[in-house]
Amino acid sequence: MRRSGASWLTLGYALLIAYASLHPFGPWDWPVGLTGWAVGRLEWPRYWSRFDIWANAAGYLPFGLLCFASAWRSGLRVRGSLLLAVLLPAALAYGLELAQRFVALRVPSLADWVLNSGGAAVGALLGLAAARLGWLERWGHWRERWFVPNSAGALALLALWPLGLLFPLPAPLAQGQFLPPLQDALLDALSQAGWLERPTLVAHSVSSLERAAATLLGLLAPSLLLLAVARPGWQRVPQLLGVVLAGAGMTALSTSLGFGPDKAWAWLTPLTVQALGVGLVLATLAALLPARACAVLALPLLTGLILLVARMAADPFVLLDQQRWALAPRMELFGLLQWLGWLWPLLALAWLMAGLVKGDAGAAPKLDGFSRRPGR
Repeated sequence: MRRSGASWLTLGYALLIAYASLHPFGPWDWPVGLTGWAVGRLEWPRYWSRFDIWANAAGYLPFGLLCFASAWRSGLRVRGSLLLAVLLPAALAYGLELAQRFVALRVPSLADWVLNSGGAAVGALLGLAAARLGWLERWGHWRERWFVPNSAGALALLALWPLGLLFPLPAPLAQGQFLPPLQDALLDALSQAGWLERPTLVAHSVSSLERAAATLLGLLAPSLLLLAVARPGWQRVPQLLGVVLAGAGMTALSTSLGFGPDKAWAWLTPLTVQALGVGLVLATLAALLPARACAVLALPLLTGLILLVARMAADPFVLLDQQRWALAPRMELFGLLQWLGWLWPLLALAWLMAGLVKGDAGAAPKLDGFSRRPGR
């Protein structure tokens, strides 16, 4: 059974649904008077809202489509793929509705489960139509022509990369700021345990050149990840342009959501434009290299991005933007986007290292784009 990139996207979307359904993850408690079979019984809600109806149905539609596509691309027959794409989302929705019973701020609902299951069924039928019309097969041929085998993980990461840019960042495209909160959490835990007195951390003043460097590395990181799985040829250039456009578009959207549509392109300063231009030139030159060389070059760049972003002091405007996101209504996905923006470089680094190790080890399945050319 072959592995499909849709499988990774399906798993990621399932985690997204679980996050949105169980947020804010507490306080957890056993409802008073809940006993026996009543745990598994769902009831119709007393109040309805148009937003809840559309959100519950539309939120599961892509999940049903992804379930069908991943099952069909993995070699399952059409009927089995359709059955899986209907039953799996329905089971997940039912389990999450039951889990909501134990979260004080969430209310389980039979209507939500019906809408979730119905939306997933519609997505599964759309996947069936795409398979019958040959769209999924054409997508598979296009992927095999443009990307090396076993590139599913990288393509899933590239699809998630723009979403992490929605979370306000210390500099454009500068993802990976997980070390400061990790350090704060460790210091808090040690100080509360009485092992040490919590030190006062002095924020590092970041120059405009350092911010431009973070933007440059933030563009090169996904570009080299793309080149690590892209087949050689002219098509690498439009693929790199797609990375630049996706990064610029999502950054503009994030700025627009935080400060208004009239400020959407305020982040595009002359130094940022130069950083993006230099990054595109360097990525285009890297397109002349083989996939393995691009994977090796990506490792120090991702490490440098993580270390550089960790040094950046919190900008007051960034903090204001983050607070607006956190306090906005219906923003249950705020924390998920935050974690995605924090961890994306680390996930890309782990995937590339795993691919390089498999390319060297004879026992593990080799990642074709990373494997060395056999000697004569």
